[in-house]
Amino acid sequence: MVPAEDEKSLPLPERWPRASKFALSACAATVAELVTFPLDLTKTRLQIQGEAAARGSGAAAGQAVPYRGMLRTAAGVVQEEGLLKLWQGATPAVYRHIVYSGVRMVAYEHLRDSVLGRAEDESFPFWKAVVGGMSAGAIGQFFASPTDLVKVQMQMEGKRKLEGKPLRFRGVHHAFMKILSEGGIRGLWAGWVPNVQRAALVNMGDLTTYDSVKHFLLLNTPLTDNSLTHSVASGCSGLVAAVLGTPADVVKTRIMNQPRDKQGRGLLYKSSTDCLIQTVQGEGFMSLYKGFIPTWMRMAPWSLVFWLTYEQIRRICGVSSF
Repeated sequence: MVPAEDEKSLPLPERWPRASKFALSACAATVAELVTFPLDLTKTRLQIQGEAAARGSGAAAGQAVPYRGMLRTAAGVVQEEGLLKLWQGATPAVYRHIVYSGVRMVAYEHLRDSVLGRAEDESFPFWKAVVGGMSAGAIGQFFASPTDLVKVQMQMEGKRKLEGKPLRFRGVHHAFMKILSEGGIRGLWAGWVPNVQRAALVNMGDLTTYDSVKHFLLLNTPLTDNSLTHSVASGCSGLVAAVLGTPADVVKTRIMNQPRDKQGRGLLYKSSTDCLIQTVQGEGFMSLYKGFIPTWMRMAPWSLVFWLTYEQIRRICGVSSF
């Protein structure tokens, strides 16, 4: 036990290590999110267009589907809606990452260091890293799911305006209150199952890959714990996360964006499994990778910016390297 007087003299990271790590990861995630957000919006638009269930329900009757690629979609948003619309939904996205990244990073380190147990040489078996990464991602995403729901729905507001449909929300606060009033507390967690499934897969790619590659390089190569090592590890983590997470991301986006009845039940899909089956049957298996290029092109720089920023912030604040 550290005496109370001595404890007060300790720096904040040592007095409140988990709160400090939460705050540092939230700061790094905010920077990464704002830099790469236009790619996230482009990805969301690509995942929604050509939706077979919407065509079948008549929701998209008579509307031509542009089937734009990533660059044409981004250029179309700028031309038709304005440059700043590339950041539409950025506010709830930042809220989401403050919660999501903060919780997942703290949860993973706790699982790695205290529950699953890392060896004295700091090696960590791959299967433990998989368990820790998937668990931390699922926990973080569950708490952040309401903000993700608002982000997805606000990202589609510009498209609704172009289609002549009335806008659903006036802002982030109005979106939260409207969803809450229409669907109750459960309405804020609409789509949380595919959301959590996606987060588990993404973090098996992101957290697991980054941690495993970084410590493999440190233990088996001349590389030291510096920006080069962090860059190599983050590049690997971004690619693996995109490959594993894109199908679940497509399902999540469609479930969150679908219209709902007064009880908050989806009108197009009964569940994430139903959405998966309808998507594959109506559009083919590769439709699960709609938006893969912008997803990967976003995850790669997002991962790079996040991990480099996070590691540097930890070093500056006197917190040990991840």
